[in-house]
Amino acid sequence: MDLLPDCRAHKHKNQSLGIRGLWEPVFCANCGADGGIVPTEGMTFLFYLCNSCAESYGQIAGTMQMPDEIFYEKLAHEQLARYGRYLTLEEWGKVSEDISHPLWVLIKEQPA
Repeated sequence: MDLLPDCRAHKHKNQSLGIRGLWEPVFCANCGADGGIVPTEGMTFLFYLCNSCAESYGQIAGTMQMPDEIFYEKLAHEQLARYGRYLTLEEWGKVSEDISHPLWVLIKEQPA
């Protein structure tokens, strides 16, 4: 069975508290580059390739790939189309509580 590696830290000592609870660091599966942080709640697996490695080695067969720039562009477009402006942190907090919100749905579609 072909399994991709989990790209979160093996030891959870670098977790930080954020708007949606605990967050933990993510690292590129190939080169180990910093990949930001992800919420730990409900997360059972995460695979991540940095943009450089994804460009160098291509997409992994049978997986979905969306560059961060395209995701953030879609997210910005949705905010401007729906609200005519970018949301504040307080408004994002409300979005994170409503799993039926269109922006929440877009965020859930983002592959890690």
